[in-house]
Amino acid sequence: MNSAPWRIGVDIGGTFTDLVMLDSRDGRIFNGKVLTTPHAPEEAVLEGVRDLLARTGARAEEVRHVIHGTTLVANALIERRGVPTGLITTKGFRDILEIGTELRHDTYDLFMRVPEPLVPRHRRLGVAERLLPDGTVREALDEASAREAVRALRAAGTKAVAVCFLHAFRNPAHEARMREILKEEAPELTVCLSSEVVPEIGEYERASTTVCNAYVQPVFERYLRCLSDGLRGFGLTGPLFLMLSDGGTVAEETAAKHPIRLVQSGPAGGVEATGIYGAAAGARDILCFDMGGTTAKAALIDNGEAQRSLDFEVARVDRFRKGSGLPLKVPVIDMIEIGAGGGSIARVDQLGLVRVGPESASSDPGPACYGLGGARPTVTDADLVLGYLGAESFLGGAMKLDVAAAEAALAEHIGKPLGLSVPEAAWAIHETVNGNMAQAAAIHALEKAKRIDAYAMVPIGGAGPVHACHIGMKLGLKRIIVPLGAGVASAFGFLAAPISFAFVQGWVAPLAGLDFAKLREITGTMTTQGKAMAAAAGVAPEAASARILGAMRYAGQGFQVEAEIPEDAITRGDAAALRAKFEAAYLALYGRTEPALPVECVSWQVIVAGPRPVVDLTRQGASAEGAPQRGTRRAWFGGAYVETPVLNRLALRPGENVAGPALIEERECTLVLPPGATARCDAALNLDVSLPS
Repeated sequence: MNSAPWRIGVDIGGTFTDLVMLDSRDGRIFNGKVLTTPHAPEEAVLEGVRDLLARTGARAEEVRHVIHGTTLVANALIERRGVPTGLITTKGFRDILEIGTELRHDTYDLFMRVPEPLVPRHRRLGVAERLLPDGTVREALDEASAREAVRALRAAGTKAVAVCFLHAFRNPAHEARMREILKEEAPELTVCLSSEVVPEIGEYERASTTVCNAYVQPVFERYLRCLSDGLRGFGLTGPLFLMLSDGGTVAEETAAKHPIRLVQSGPAGGVEATGIYGAAAGARDILCFDMGGTTAKAALIDNGEAQRSLDFEVARVDRFRKGSGLPLKVPVIDMIEIGAGGGSIARVDQLGLVRVGPESASSDPGPACYGLGGARPTVTDADLVLGYLGAESFLGGAMKLDVAAAEAALAEHIGKPLGLSVPEAAWAIHETVNGNMAQAAAIHALEKAKRIDAYAMVPIGGAGPVHACHIGMKLGLKRIIVPLGAGVASAFGFLAAPISFAFVQGWVAPLAGLDFAKLREITGTMTTQGKAMAAAAGVAPEAASARILGAMRYAGQGFQVEAEIPEDAITRGDAAALRAKFEAAYLALYGRTEPALPVECVSWQVIVAGPRPVVDLTRQGASAEGAPQRGTRRAWFGGAYVETPVLNRLALRPGENVAGPALIEERECTLVLPPGATARCDAALNLDVSLPS
């Protein structure tokens, strides 16, 4: 095992690329933040790594590994920047991507929009073959038909092919043979099989996920090569790991085969970090509020465990409307997008109301105050004009903000249409964003049968601490825990995540009379695969653990509930124990059970993980000397500007208290502490904020 002391976490966001470098010898942490380079995302990563090496004086060979999360996969799907992709499926089923489930995400909208399929109809081809639901062969694969389809796709300029035969999750033989034919006829094509990408029931979701994986895989592989070559050019010879959407990390080679598993990798790192920050402050039930440059997201952590899901949507045509995007069957931390980010653009709609987002200024051209060509007002411009951000202290003074440009953009696009002064226009944007996000977070908790005011908020992301207290007061929260380095928390979370991979296998069968011998075979195979994958990433076999989760439902239902299943219950064939675990999870979610109804098993998941890296927040240590107060700045509170103390976050020591109003700055973010709120610095250097009632 590589014992080099330094570890680096990197998160590419829509506006900024965040970096954290950890010295495992003494717990020192160094943070970095650079503007993202959308045309070549690896350039920002390399710039940030170069800067960290220079600042720390570390040699490249002293870096044990780099752990990376990125929005590249999600952005490629949203912006349609993948490669020309084809779909080979069972004859008669090539229109499944357009038929979907026939559900409407807005029943009464006559002009309802749905996402265009990533694969146009002329590149969706059917092949004669047929498997029955139990996996038995009704019609053998017609190899002549298969070869004809491959030649047609090749002639159409296809670069990647998704193969999704009916019921292939029960028997992958036809898909495996189709891959052999593709390699014989067109070896240059990227090939993805549904039986490998998502071996589960649900033909539409399985096809959609496999197509998305094929669509982005060549793009992602090119990016990984460029990034790896760049890091090697620095002399970093340690492995590159990638963060998955469910909070685990995998080796570069595994990520290259399953890029769709990285669609939520950056936000997942933030949730991982949030759990650690909350635990250090003695909180177990946490609302993770992640507000970056493009979006704001929320996730619930119950008793120290983040909620997870096997369903996700990407590229929604109606941003906040479930069902309007491309469905993905991948393990993810259950997060929802609740609002805009710092770079989101504000406007006045036809009803004379302030709207913010979904369009973002990103890093190019950026908010008006960046001075990079942006001329439309953003959330960041509003926060600057309100005095919450410092024009001279942004990014530790490395990036000067143009107040006049922000004021001009606000006046032109918000103030004039609504007859507001510039500060009033800025406050209108700030309040609109906060109100929308508070409402969305509360609804998300209610949908999970939770009360939002029972949680402590941990705000992360560059804009999270700026908005946290105002949102918390709208939600009726009592406590907010603001960690040191909140602005780069996702990158820090990568360093605290274990090597982990989730395997899923669909198998629809009644629980009564379940073939436990077959179940032991299924879960045993997935466990063996997982431990081999973990060993390849450097995890000793005895250090790897496995968790088994079963997705079950009452017979006749269309949706399933996941429950963790003890391995010994499967070993002894205890169907009653499985039912009890399912009904406990069902009761927690829906508040009732149906004891008279039979239970049906839908799929099985095995999560194999290595040990979680130990990160001791109490060893970080503050690095600034002298008095914490930097001076004062006019900031908007209670409808007027108030001369407000500006404090240096790094100079605060454990046990110190701060009373609002105050602006507590560090390089990557600023905590806006309103009047009536107090903050105490704890042993882990969290600011434990008590909000006024």
